[in-house]
Amino acid sequence: MAVPEQEVLDLVKQVDRIYASVGKKVVFFDLKKEKRGKAELFKAVCRNGKLRAPAIRKGRTLVVGFDEETYTQVFN
Repeated sequence: MAVPEQEVLDLVKQVDRIYASVGKKVVFFDLKKEKRGKAELFKAVCRNGKLRAPAIRKGRTLVVGFDEETYTQVFN
């Protein structure tokens, strides 16, 4: 199911940190300390107009995609 762009933007506004698995690396966004462009955020969290799965929010942190090390760090 495609998630509309505005819903993705609304979700991003509710978090301070984003970890996004992009290929074999993890991209980290600290939205409190730095401003990122909408295009850069969408490239990391969306694929083909859809929010990438899995996408899990814990408090003010959003984790997109799967990376075992990131899951251990964020969820333990």
